[in-house]
Amino acid sequence: MICGLQPVREAIRAHGSKLERVLVAREPREAPQMEALARFAGDHGATVERVARVDLDRLARGVSHQGAIAFATELRLVGVSDLVLDDKALVVALDEVQDPQNFGAVIRAAVAMGATAVMWPEHRSAPLSPAAFRASAGSVEHATLCRVASLPPALATMRAAGLLVVGLEMAGDVTIDQVSLKRGVVLAIGAEGKGLRKTVKNVCDVLARLPMPGPIDSLNASTAAAIALYEAVRQRSA
Repeated sequence: MICGLQPVREAIRAHGSKLERVLVAREPREAPQMEALARFAGDHGATVERVARVDLDRLARGVSHQGAIAFATELRLVGVSDLVLDDKALVVALDEVQDPQNFGAVIRAAVAMGATAVMWPEHRSAPLSPAAFRASAGSVEHATLCRVASLPPALATMRAAGLLVVGLEMAGDVTIDQVSLKRGVVLAIGAEGKGLRKTVKNVCDVLARLPMPGPIDSLNASTAAAIALYEAVRQRSA
């Protein structure tokens, strides 16, 4: 289930007639936006149903839907063996990030920066939920999603394939701009407060910190990911 105007729009753009249903609010106050979305859906071969907002509220179960909900097939998840781990690879690995807002925002940053994939362990991580989809602003429809049984072995596999595994750590030995990110890279990011687990740190080639001259010494996972991804893109385009 996909909730929200932009997430639904991106789902329509990505899947078109393959969407099972697109539901839009029929209340007059939302007519202009709903009409635009309905036309967009029709242009892409999706079928639209007009329903009462109360029905959308019931389906969304607390997730902000903005008058639009779509139902799609399950997102495709891949394994490490499905990824192209070459010298251009740029992978974001999330270590037990459990907040769906953070999870979705990381996916958005990864897609915006052209990352190869977002990877996470199947246990103690945020689920692929409507809240995460909404936080990604529809970017999840364009992301390569890699769920693994355990993060350390997956990182070890990527390291053996020649990728540099960089762990973001508040007490890292160097700042992220001092690490060459021009080769294939995995950026490992821990949950806010807890950070990276020791087992994940042990697999990393280098632990790097974000330069933060201000009074705040930590950032949430999505902000940290966006900064690190931007640094990788900056170095590669220099």
